[in-house]
Amino acid sequence: MNFFVNHKLKNDDSLPAVALPVGEGRNNLWGKTKEAFRYVYQNHMHDADWFLKADDDTYVILENLRYMLLPYSPNEPIYFGCKFKPYVKQGYMSGGAGYVLSKEAVKKFVEVALTNTTKCSTSNSGAEDVEIGKCLEAVQVKAGDSRDSLGRGRFFPFVPEHHLIPGHVKKSFWYWQYIYYESKEGMDCCSDNAVSFHYVTPNQMYVLEYLIYHLRPYGISYHVEMPPELIDSEPHERNELTSS
Repeated sequence: MNFFVNHKLKNDDSLPAVALPVGEGRNNLWGKTKEAFRYVYQNHMHDADWFLKADDDTYVILENLRYMLLPYSPNEPIYFGCKFKPYVKQGYMSGGAGYVLSKEAVKKFVEVALTNTTKCSTSNSGAEDVEIGKCLEAVQVKAGDSRDSLGRGRFFPFVPEHHLIPGHVKKSFWYWQYIYYESKEGMDCCSDNAVSFHYVTPNQMYVLEYLIYHLRPYGISYHVEMPPELIDSEPHERNELTSS
């Protein structure tokens, strides 16, 4: 089931999109994020086990997200994404790369954090990813490790070329000071089961869609034994999606 929690002032059934009682603009991003998860809690808590927040320029491979989440229980207070290390003791997840909360994490965020001014900022302004990181830490929601078994990241705050090409992002750039775990460049940068990339232009969205879901090199076969939990009648089934 898909839906978009939208910053616009009117609902749009064609997407579908849901309007929020928050003013437009990046300065209200934290307010929009709070209202988005409040809406999810009030209307869709029984429709999914995990809830993903992603920007409209974030490309997400939901099949890989489902695979990553398979070992975890939605009843565990945990969330995943690209973990950064400043500002929050346990780290926090990059907003642009997207982050996914378990059902229990959403419950604790809305029921406990948002009802306690000592745990969550009441302002609509502020860095949304840092603020939700502070709130979730305050209510004992764990900042999980989304890396694969080889230590490669799955959520990325930039387009693939920024991570794949050595030297493309200078070591003086803020990313290298923020990233929680050691991150490599080149082909070892990214998991074969990568989940997301950010700052993806509309044209790049089409390119990624083609390369991931359509291009198949002749003579090369990748047979994967799918866990029973991931086998259903809808190969591209989507979890709940909130978009800022």
